[in-house]
Amino acid sequence: MQLLVFWGEETVAFELPHEGDVTLGRAEENSVRIDNPSVSRKHALLRVGEKLTIEDLGGANGTCVRDARAGRDPGQTQGIRRLVRDSAELSIGDCILLGTVCAVVRHVPEAPVHFPDPERDADSSVRPDGVVLNDPAMRALYAEAYRAARATISVLLLGETGVGKEVLARAIHQRSPRAGAAFVSVNCAALSESLLESELFGYERGAFTGAREAHAGLFEAAHGGTLFLDEVGEASPATQAKLLRVVEERAVMRVGARRSRPVDVRIVSATNRDPVADAESGRFRQDLYFRLGGVVLTLPPLRERPSDIEPLARAFAAATCRQLERSDVTFAAEVLAQLQAYAWPGNVRELRNAVERAVILAADDCIRLEQLPPALRATPPRVSDPGPRPAPRAGAASSDSETPAPELDAEHFRAEVKALDRERIVEALERASGNQTRAAELLGISRRTLVSRLHEFDLPRPRKRTQPR
Repeated sequence: MQLLVFWGEETVAFELPHEGDVTLGRAEENSVRIDNPSVSRKHALLRVGEKLTIEDLGGANGTCVRDARAGRDPGQTQGIRRLVRDSAELSIGDCILLGTVCAVVRHVPEAPVHFPDPERDADSSVRPDGVVLNDPAMRALYAEAYRAARATISVLLLGETGVGKEVLARAIHQRSPRAGAAFVSVNCAALSESLLESELFGYERGAFTGAREAHAGLFEAAHGGTLFLDEVGEASPATQAKLLRVVEERAVMRVGARRSRPVDVRIVSATNRDPVADAESGRFRQDLYFRLGGVVLTLPPLRERPSDIEPLARAFAAATCRQLERSDVTFAAEVLAQLQAYAWPGNVRELRNAVERAVILAADDCIRLEQLPPALRATPPRVSDPGPRPAPRAGAASSDSETPAPELDAEHFRAEVKALDRERIVEALERASGNQTRAAELLGISRRTLVSRLHEFDLPRPRKRTQPR
């Protein structure tokens, strides 16, 4: 199993043992370290075994879980249970609140990878891997990629971060004659120059301090298959020169070696930079660009293919529900409108993270605006979108029979969360002796956010205390 931890816009997955105790907190010695001001040094203990339980260790901001004792009878609402040096039994997919940080336990996803064929599949519905080809430009792009996949020519993928360049690279590999061999991926921007060189080309024993035995590089590991060079535009000039030699000679020289080794590798590379402009400025070798760009494919950003947004969101939501072993969720109309209005600077990767977060935080089987990330909620709706209609008052007749009233369970859950949030703000201010900056740090939010919450909950702002003379 995995523990997914969400704070702010960040999501981190931690592998869990088959059984045993897992400590959660801000201190270095914890099994899962959560570096967030609202999390105590030793916050909680997760017990993994036949039963899954969470125990609060006395964290300042407490540990909250869904109250399993509520909601058993039809029509009964579900609430939040706050643990104070107490424990509670969990189910897969239950949300845990540690201060302002959310966490959830799920099974490790093992979804098979499948790539649709735009030349063969008339149905453009979403496949298990989340690939969507509703947009005509994307269908044409994949069709061109599949034609290039049959040859051995190098392919260069261009596009913004998160548009799905590695997904397309894997699709090319799967459609190539090399599909039965290895697909090896390396992010050139994630490694230093020396480390990238040793990882790509390998090294001999004694080539440098710590090289106690010979090590085959990624070019050799991908022999007979495909090597994907992600963010190749970030490689240093020295590494670019060595890459060019390998591409031209089809042989690799390990660090510290005197003899080259032949390699048979199909290279697919990707970059979010403009290689033509970088070549003109001297930042990227022009001869290397011509070698890597036998076929150049540019993936459009998500904002330029809005017809893919809704099916992608539904696919990510369904996949997350399967991983969390919970029932499928739906999207409120105002959520779909907000997804369409947002510019998605992080593209498909950002959409996936936003949907996964929303599914985990959803109190019931419907995703609403409050479960979306703050940046996404702050986006103004498009002019053509009339926006969500106000909910009818209790007892009032609805003029539109097709618009259902909000579910009581969701309203009650949100009210309890809001009351709990208000209580935590009051407690943080008391602990900080009215210091708003310190209280915001304890809550893991900015001071500006704290001030807006004070106005939202109609709480008076503490006055600065004057020092006695």
